Amino acid sequence: MLLDGVNHIAWISKDVARLGAFYATVFDAEVGPTRQHGEDPGETMTTIRIGPRTELNIVTIEGNTEPDRQTPMWGRGRIDHVGLGTATPEAFETIRERLVAAGASDGHVNDFGGALSLFFRDPDGLEGEVLLPKQVS
Repeated sequence: MLLDGVNHIAWISKDVARLGAFYATVFDAEVGPTRQHGEDPGETMTTIRIGPRTELNIVTIEGNTEPDRQTPMWGRGRIDHVGLGTATPEAFETIRERLVAAGASDGHVNDFGGALSLFFRDPDGLEGEVLLPKQVS
C-alpha cells in the first residue's frame, strides 16, 4: 500500500467551540487555534487532532446552512459517517462511558465479527462510530 491512513477529515460546523470541547472531553483530542481560512473574512478553520497522524479540520462559514442538514443513515450523501479506531479495550470502554455521559450514545456495542462497534452523534449531529478490532480485545 502507498498510504498509511487518513490525514484529516474536513467538515463545516456552526459552533466549533462546542464541537472542540466535545472531542476534547470524550476523545482527549487536542484543539488547535481558530484561524482565518480562504479569502472570505467569514470563513475560519480549527484543527482538532484526534490521533497521532489524524485530525479534523473544522470550518465555519458565515451564512452557510449545510450544518443544519441531517438525514437518516445512508441518506446523507457520498460520505455517511466517520469511523474512529481505538487501540485498546480500555480506551474503547473509556470512550463508551464518556459518550454515554455526554448523551451522545446509548452505549450499545455491536459485534461486527472482526470488530466491536459503538455509534454516536456529535453536537453537530454528525454520526460517528468507534471501533475496536477484535484481535486487540
